[in-house]
Amino acid sequence: MSISSVDPVLVEADEAVPDDYHLQDQIGFILRKANQRHLAIFAARISDLTPPQFAALAKLHEVGETSQNQLGTLIAMDAATVKGVIDRLKARGLVDYGKHEADKRLLMVKLTADGFAMIERLIPLAAQITLETLAPLTAREIGTLMRLLGKIA
Repeated sequence: MSISSVDPVLVEADEAVPDDYHLQDQIGFILRKANQRHLAIFAARISDLTPPQFAALAKLHEVGETSQNQLGTLIAMDAATVKGVIDRLKARGLVDYGKHEADKRLLMVKLTADGFAMIERLIPLAAQITLETLAPLTAREIGTLMRLLGKIA
């Protein structure tokens, strides 16, 4: 069953899988392949950070100091994952954290000078990575893809 042939009415979960089901036509498979391509491009250009680490630094660069939980929300990571990312970035001297002055329950995270310098250097590379990932598409297709992915994200 190809994506283009799916009836807009949702199929009940207990219905049998159609005979013409092909993995390569499924959205999860296609998204995973596209993500693998993007990750390979990312790793070739930015080898000293993982994509989640880059996301944390980029968002801190954008919003400034914020709580660890809020950072996780902003970069779509659960609390345990963002804690591990932040701990690894702190060990590298790229972020610092401490308790909020008024609400001691909050762990506030901010870029260090080294973290700020690194993300400033990497943002242009990240823009190139995005362009390379999207290179097979026209400008109109890119707009459509981003709009549609935004709807299902």
